[in-house]
Amino acid sequence: MSDKALLTIDGNSYELPIITGTEQEKAIDISKLRDQSGYVTLDTGFKNTGATKSAITFLDGENGILHYRGYPIEQLAKNSTFLEVAYLLIYGELPKEQTLLDFRHLISRHTLIHEDMKKFFDGFPSKSHPMGQLSALVGALSAFYPESLNPNATEEEENLTIVKLLAKMPTIVSWIYKKSLGHPVIYPRNNMNYVHNFLQMTFGQITEEIELDPVIVRAMHILLILHADHEQNCSTSTVRIVGSSNANLYASISAGISALWGPLHGGANQAVIEMLESIKNDGGDSAKWLAKAKDKNDPFRLMGFGHRVYKNFDPRAKIIKKACDDVLEKLGINDPVLDIAKQLEEAALNDPYFVERKLYPNVDFYSGIIYRALGFPTDMFTVLFALGRLPGWIAQWKEMRINKEPIGRPRQIYVGSTPRDYVDIEKR
Repeated sequence: MSDKALLTIDGNSYELPIITGTEQEKAIDISKLRDQSGYVTLDTGFKNTGATKSAITFLDGENGILHYRGYPIEQLAKNSTFLEVAYLLIYGELPKEQTLLDFRHLISRHTLIHEDMKKFFDGFPSKSHPMGQLSALVGALSAFYPESLNPNATEEEENLTIVKLLAKMPTIVSWIYKKSLGHPVIYPRNNMNYVHNFLQMTFGQITEEIELDPVIVRAMHILLILHADHEQNCSTSTVRIVGSSNANLYASISAGISALWGPLHGGANQAVIEMLESIKNDGGDSAKWLAKAKDKNDPFRLMGFGHRVYKNFDPRAKIIKKACDDVLEKLGINDPVLDIAKQLEEAALNDPYFVERKLYPNVDFYSGIIYRALGFPTDMFTVLFALGRLPGWIAQWKEMRINKEPIGRPRQIYVGSTPRDYVDIEKR
């Protein structure tokens, strides 16, 4: 098979290299097309454009496959902790036991955030969205750690910045939640593991340590692991393109948080709960809304079913469904909204309409249910998504720097006015 593609334009032929990935993905390399022919390609939304070569995450939407650094997501969710997966994504290999212990210890030394950051919360309006706060606070870390601004930092200096961000993110997220309730913040307890510490800061009290059921802690590990990376999506691509200008890690991640904020990206699990609440407020007749979803003339769409990338099933949904069932059974919650969710799930898994169209419940459907069951308000869901996605963003930013990728600079096809002369205002 030829390793070149032949493109013919206006009678002229151009040979373009064919790139083959390790999982046999094929790509035509057009990076020099404009220099050779004067043409650029148009791919609105970059739906069919490979912006980089990456060794971090492999995603096969047709066959429902997701791997981190070659490891199937099913194995990682079953056997790993979130911090172990974070190390894998960022540094490329699963850590040995002592390496992981050292990594945990290093992170535990940097969980506190500067006391002056408390003043930010005083400046935010009482109804500020948590994602706006998170983006601002993460971006502000660069002001507290100006050494992170050096684009030529040593590997040791860069790793310290990475550790600081991983360590401080749970503290920031928990403080956002506590401040939204008007509660005093809880400082990190470094004798706890990463996820346990986060849940303690979020739901605990200053005067006492709460007991957390292992089922709840494990479900949180799984949720964060399943969200840790997802190839070149909107927010990840944003982190890479911002970082390509030599922007510091904090600024790049802050930009990724802003991209994730959009309801078409990170807000899907929040939209699931809002949909379920609407059905409940309408009387709770799930059959009525399933019929509306099947009616092609009805604008209503079920949120949390199907996926724009996975054409068969979302492999993360199979894993998180079990965690969701475990959490609901353990907590024994009596919630009509969650009852409606189970009715919709049952229909989608068995109704021929949904089965034939592969409209299975996805990771957003189950994650929204779990977060609600744990007591998180809906506007915190996307913040929790960001907490899970942080290692992937860091890994992508780090890889982009190691590869010395050029500054991102997409082209365009201009469709505006052709040259025209200025007209004085009285003659217009």
